[in-house]
Amino acid sequence: MIDAVLRSIGQLPDPAFFGAVLRSVVWSLIGFFVLAILVAIGLHAGIEAWLAAYLNRADDLGWLAALFGAVATMTMSVWLFVPVSTAIASLFTDRIANAVERRYYPHLPYAEPAPLISQLADAVGLGLRVLILQAIAGLTLLIPPHATGVFLSWVVASWAVGRGLFVPVAMRRMDRVMAVVAYRQRRTEVVLLGGLIVAAGFVPVLNLFAPILGVAAMVHALHGTGNPRVVAASGVV
Repeated sequence: MIDAVLRSIGQLPDPAFFGAVLRSVVWSLIGFFVLAILVAIGLHAGIEAWLAAYLNRADDLGWLAALFGAVATMTMSVWLFVPVSTAIASLFTDRIANAVERRYYPHLPYAEPAPLISQLADAVGLGLRVLILQAIAGLTLLIPPHATGVFLSWVVASWAVGRGLFVPVAMRRMDRVMAVVAYRQRRTEVVLLGGLIVAAGFVPVLNLFAPILGVAAMVHALHGTGNPRVVAASGVV
C-alpha cells in the first residue's frame, strides 16, 4: 500500500500525469466554491427563517445568522469536499490509469473496458449503498459517545472512496464481476487507501491532490498483486 502511494506521488512530474492532476485540481476548486456558495445561501436563508419564526428577531440578529451560516458552511463544505473531488477525479480515471500503465506496466495490452451500462449500474448501486450507510452513521453521531459516530462515518467514507475508485479502474480491463472479485481480494489494502484519501481530504492543499493520487494508487493496487486468474483478466501475465 505504501509503495503504491509513493509511486503515485513520484509520478507527479510526468507531463501526462501532471496534466490530468492539474485539470482535476482546477475542477475540484471550482466545485468547492460552487458547493460553498450553495450551502451558504441555503443555511443563511434557513437560519434567518428560523429566527423570524421562533424568535421574531430576524432583523437585529441577522449577524448571528451570518456567523452560524459561515461556520456551518465551512464545516459542511469540508465534509462534502471529499466525495465531490473524488467524483471529479473519477472523470480522469482513464488519463491517470493510462499514464501509470505506460510508465510502470508497459507490457499490458490495450485496455478493453467493461460495457458502459455495467459501469453505470455499479456507480448507481454504490451511491445508493453509501447514502444508506452514511445516513446510519450520521444518526450515530447524535448518540453518545459521539466518537463512535465519527469513527463509523470515517469507515463508511473509507470504504466508499476506496471501492469507488478501485472498481472503475479495474473495469477498464475486465467485466464488473471480475472487477468485484479483484476488489474483494484486495479489500483491506483498498479500504486503507480510501481511508488515507479521506484523511487527506481534511488537509488544505493536499485535499486537492488526494483523490487523483488515489486513482493512481488503485492502478498499482490492481496490477501489483492478486490472484492469477484476476491478474490474467487484467492483462498482466
